[in-house]
Amino acid sequence: MTDNNFILEVKNLCVFYGGIQAVKDISFGIKKGEIITLIGATGAGKSTTLRAISGLLKPREGEILLEGRSLKNIPPYEVVKKGISHAPEGRKIFANLTVRENLELGAYLRRDKPAIGQDMERVFGLFPRLKERIKQNAGTLSGGEQQMLAIGRALMSAPKLLLLDEPSLGLAPLLVKAIFEVIKEINAKGVSIILVEQNAYQALKIAARGYVLETGKITMTVTAEDLVTNEELRKAYLGG
Repeated sequence: MTDNNFILEVKNLCVFYGGIQAVKDISFGIKKGEIITLIGATGAGKSTTLRAISGLLKPREGEILLEGRSLKNIPPYEVVKKGISHAPEGRKIFANLTVRENLELGAYLRRDKPAIGQDMERVFGLFPRLKERIKQNAGTLSGGEQQMLAIGRALMSAPKLLLLDEPSLGLAPLLVKAIFEVIKEINAKGVSIILVEQNAYQALKIAARGYVLETGKITMTVTAEDLVTNEELRKAYLGG
């Protein structure tokens, strides 16, 4: 039976790349208004899980339920229509388009023009630097600014659930702190967030719980408190 408190449930998910199984029978859920995080080493299956949720990969087995309804065989653009937006690893911005054009593409499925304008202003409220560079080609932005744009573009679809894949990767410590503050602010406005993040310490500080993935399997469910009490976890994912 589906729990009505969950905005998304993943049940017994199995995902393959050809003959290689990348995700092995994992199950987890996220409640409305929560932040959860997937942590683990490179190649553990974190990004693959997000791609399966957003429809970019087709699971071989298992279920993905959004508000109790299956996303099976639904193409990615329909997944966006239903309220899931994905800011992928590596940013994947459109380098030859301006900041404004990138943000407008985030809202390409929407027809509510006044609300689109309001949401763009909200993005600029979160990331004032983007407003300063609104006419600038995205490829000329710094790495931190490109990350802001990737998150802003994902927000322009007005999601219920935001998938963030390595938002702090390659950023300076001050920018990392700023990005995590924005993630908390987005969540405070009612958006549920699944966060994939190498920085387990920062991720668990803002998440309700974390799911540790190892070679495609969930091996542990953890909280920020476990960073203090679980020596094994600290050594494995936080460097001691």
